[in-house]
Amino acid sequence: MWIKICGMTSERAVEAALQARADALGFVFAPSVRQLELRRAVQLAEPARGRATCVAVTLHPAQSLVDRILREFVPDVLQTDLADIAGLRLPSHLQLLPVVRARPPETLPPRILFEGPRSGTGTAADWEQAMRLATMTQLILAGGLAPGNVAAAIASVRPYGVDVSSGVEAAPGQKDPRKIVEFVQAARAALAGVHHESN
Repeated sequence: MWIKICGMTSERAVEAALQARADALGFVFAPSVRQLELRRAVQLAEPARGRATCVAVTLHPAQSLVDRILREFVPDVLQTDLADIAGLRLPSHLQLLPVVRARPPETLPPRILFEGPRSGTGTAADWEQAMRLATMTQLILAGGLAPGNVAAAIASVRPYGVDVSSGVEAAPGQKDPRKIVEFVQAARAALAGVHHESN
């Protein structure tokens, strides 16, 4: 189970995610209450380097912004809507996490982030559609997840991974360290339950 905590805005949030052993941390460079200046993102990501995957999260980015992110932030993964990728010049070695929303393409990439209609709003994705797509690609489920429902999401969708942002916040853009830990623990426990069922 690949677990990403998205929308890092504080040192406390980064430390909580690392202590909980989240696999990836998301740093947002798109218009949002969680949007970061590049210099701030570099500072926040420093303790995570080598301990978790650092994901640069964008939405319809200009090439100039992507170039700056790659040069200054140096992400392990670039996340953006699938439709954005064809119009960007990207190095061949860069790992991508394409975001797919309501209408998936006929040909799916090897791994996708399946999201609700708008990122970071707490709007749930369509779990039934996610369930179908999860049989065809490595699907990371996002949208409306929280400590209280991530186990049900994993049991239903059987995703490759899960991604949370607003569901572990005390207020918009302010992560709650306790909720981060609860989310990761609930996701790991749910995965163990799924494995037990299949054995």
